[in-house]
Amino acid sequence: MAREKQIEEYDVVIIGGGAGGLTAGIYCGRARLKTLLIEKALVGGLATYTNEIENYPGFPEGTTGLGLMNLFEKQAKKFGVKFKGTDVKTVDLSGEVKTVETFRNIYKCKVVIIASGGRPRVTGAVNEEDFLFDKGISFCATCDAASNTGKDVLIVGSGDAAIEEGMFLTKFANKVIVSVIHEEGKMDCNEIAKAEALANPKMEFVWNTVVKRFEGSEHLERVVLENVKTKEEISIGVPTCFEFIGYLPNTEIFKGQVTMTERGYVVVNENKETNIDGVYAVGDVTDKFLKQVATAVGDGAIAGYAAEKYIAEEETYKSQILGKDGVVFVYDASEAGCRDCLAEVEKLEKELQEQHCITRVDIYKSRGISDRMQIDEVPRLAIVKGGKIVKVLDQDFDPEEVKATLV
Repeated sequence: MAREKQIEEYDVVIIGGGAGGLTAGIYCGRARLKTLLIEKALVGGLATYTNEIENYPGFPEGTTGLGLMNLFEKQAKKFGVKFKGTDVKTVDLSGEVKTVETFRNIYKCKVVIIASGGRPRVTGAVNEEDFLFDKGISFCATCDAASNTGKDVLIVGSGDAAIEEGMFLTKFANKVIVSVIHEEGKMDCNEIAKAEALANPKMEFVWNTVVKRFEGSEHLERVVLENVKTKEEISIGVPTCFEFIGYLPNTEIFKGQVTMTERGYVVVNENKETNIDGVYAVGDVTDKFLKQVATAVGDGAIAGYAAEKYIAEEETYKSQILGKDGVVFVYDASEAGCRDCLAEVEKLEKELQEQHCITRVDIYKSRGISDRMQIDEVPRLAIVKGGKIVKVLDQDFDPEEVKATLV
């Protein structure tokens, strides 16, 4: 007999425990929101596999990815964030209450923050899994360039990312060898990058090749390439192979609900909002210019703060705007026209006396409540009756019309 799933309620559910998700959790927890973070693998995400991080602010001597992420997790738990180590099966992001379902539980929440990250595309060559993450196969030149100072390294791929990262690696490595699947002279990157790479004396290209297998004992020692035409094997001794053949966002369960790019990345605005109210996305799962721990932290901070504002404004909207009959004055305190209208509103308030209140909504810092009221321009006077907005008037409102509507 199948076990009935347990239902739990939270303010916020964060899907994914990388740097972005953990930071969002810290912000939500500190705001005293009941927060759950779900991570199916290792808390900290891909950063935990980075042996040394030298470019994260505040750590002049550098730190390990695992060590840094452990600090993030400890801080999130300090603020009361709950953690579940499981996989999310389905989500329903529609409506005010969102549903996140795992194998054993159903979580109901007001806000979902998507921080599911992504995974690098791999070659599929023999023994590849033996050398992933900190054992010789890397997906981040910025992370692992310094540790390869004076050494030969191999890059797989010829797109913009591969060639640009390869150029960066030439500042550290003795030689950067590039495996290209195409004929000599043909690459997938832009022409400017191609010309610069071909002219760089520290870059060497092996054309018409793909990776056949990886070899080594505990750490990568060599990569065996295969010529796609002649089937000749080419053995290249390197301690590190950088794979830049694409990146796959973990967004399968969100398809058909949140707007995505053609490549499957979640589309967000500057506030990390998706196309669905109460749903945010952060980190590598979004379509962004730079995928680093530092940028993921920024994303998480924005989303965590935005989630707090969203929940607070939703409660205000229900209780103070729709919860009682009266008048709502929506304005922007920074605009002179709105300030001028305020005098007329105060005059109206005296005429209404204690029969009906006037609630003031200043949109200077946030348009959250005005957006819920579907008010795009200010100043506006909204009349609420029976839990609904029955009329919206502009700055030239007639006080008698307001009184008549409220009767």
